[in-house]
Amino acid sequence: MEAQITSILNVLQLAERLKFELRHSYTSSGRQESVAEHAWRMSLMAVLIEPLLKQKVDTARLLKMIILHDLVEAEAKDISALDVLRNPEIKLQKEEKERQAIQNLRRTLKDTNGQEIYDLFYEFESKETYEAKVANALDKLEVQLQHNHADFSTWEEIEYDMSYMMDKHVLFDETLFELKRQIENEAEQKMKNAGVNTGFSKTAGHGLKLR
Repeated sequence: MEAQITSILNVLQLAERLKFELRHSYTSSGRQESVAEHAWRMSLMAVLIEPLLKQKVDTARLLKMIILHDLVEAEAKDISALDVLRNPEIKLQKEEKERQAIQNLRRTLKDTNGQEIYDLFYEFESKETYEAKVANALDKLEVQLQHNHADFSTWEEIEYDMSYMMDKHVLFDETLFELKRQIENEAEQKMKNAGVNTGFSKTAGHGLKLR
């Protein structure tokens, strides 16, 4: 028992880094958000949307998946989709760092639930189970929602198009599609208010695959 608790405390110490591991997105207060904040609001989204999902979901499994998926970034660091877009080689580096990080977590927690955490990470990555699809959808939707809440000056031009690229992540569930529709409409209105030609962005967005 002593060794098991020690291993858990070691992981919690590692996880504390997520409180200051910053993401590309900004908050409405004008500072960059942390990975921990992103994961927290994804979890809240899951709790709030769960009663409306059209298929019964294993909520405990879904929440575990959401909370644990970005834990690897405490070691591997966060790499934004924009960085990957600008340099596709970064994606391979990201995957390798995350592979090493999740293996380290499995090893550290080998006497508790290390294997479960490892399996949940790759279940999320595969996007085959219903819970994994929901988790992936919420991940993408929370990113756009955070952009909507940030000052428009923090948006990069390429993100105008990316606001219209969430369909493929939500088509499996009409509730998530409606959530996507409203978030997308908020983004479009924000762009219009800033003088962006959203007609062009919308057309371009559906022709690209950046997310």
